[in-house]
Amino acid sequence: MRKHVSVLIAILMVTVLVLSACGKKEEAPKEGAAAEGGKSAAASTVKLGIFKNVTHAPGYIALEKGLFQKYWGENVKIDVVAFDNGSDFSTALATGEIDLGFVGPGPSTNQYIKSKNFKVISGSNNGGAVLVAGKDSGITSVKDLQGKAVAIPTKGSTNEISLRLLLKENNLNVTTDKSGVNIIARAPADTLIAMRQKEIDATLIPEPWGTQMEQEGIGKIIVDWNKIPPNNGNYPLTILVASDKFLTEHRDMAKQAIKANAEAIDFIKKNPDQSYELINNRLKALSGKGMDLALIKAALSRLNLTTDVSKEAIEEMAKVSIDAGYIKEVKKEQLDLSKFVDLSLLEEVKAGK
Repeated sequence: MRKHVSVLIAILMVTVLVLSACGKKEEAPKEGAAAEGGKSAAASTVKLGIFKNVTHAPGYIALEKGLFQKYWGENVKIDVVAFDNGSDFSTALATGEIDLGFVGPGPSTNQYIKSKNFKVISGSNNGGAVLVAGKDSGITSVKDLQGKAVAIPTKGSTNEISLRLLLKENNLNVTTDKSGVNIIARAPADTLIAMRQKEIDATLIPEPWGTQMEQEGIGKIIVDWNKIPPNNGNYPLTILVASDKFLTEHRDMAKQAIKANAEAIDFIKKNPDQSYELINNRLKALSGKGMDLALIKAALSRLNLTTDVSKEAIEEMAKVSIDAGYIKEVKKEQLDLSKFVDLSLLEEVKAGK
């Protein structure tokens, strides 16, 4: 009898354990969901966009020194996507082709007004563009640009916005005839060739292209980087932006990207000679060809590397884009970029959090 009772009790205990186990629903943690301690989950792959341009030097150093990998961990794969202009970059960010990266405020603001699905999270470089006149163009000042053709990298670019502000300061209009200034879009490499062949009269272009034209003797810098508007060169030329999706799902990784960018800036300032070679290595990887280190050195001397971002300067440039017709969705008096320029993560990094 006791034997039967013991068997019955054992069966009942097993049944209870099985039913308890069935009642527990195990769910695998979703990617991006908050992990233990309130930290966001890490992405397995990060798609990072960057230009083939020395003005993106902090991004180059962060890649070459393995700083993104350092903060994100060795298990994270970094896909670097190279762009020739900010319009293509901003479209890729808005459509999810990349997660974050470095771009200019002009085209990124234009795209943000349309899609509103990414944010500025840090600065990287202020200034670094120059106005160069052709050797035999007869141009010695901005006022001499009347009736001339001036190249910019792409329509709606930060460089075009600076050029329009420069023309406005000198009471010059943008036109397609000799009564004003004809603005044409050409990629920097094509602009260099056009300057050699005297197909254009001048260009407002990011470094190192201006320095290269000057060193070749085909052009002369007539407005240096620290006189280019707005704010006499102290305006965001290269900023770090991230998609809302990436910020929501991988907030900590976005903060770590800011740290990598800041550490790269600090490295360049403390180790300039070593930086030239590293920057050249990344240029080779992105564009297939390197650059004379003396040219990189000269170009870096015209950059103000900083994580700071002037929201006021970005707003001023956005109003120029509205006047130029690149932003049609909003009027100047309705412009609100408070959700676009979100420096809360940068502030946390600066506070040591």
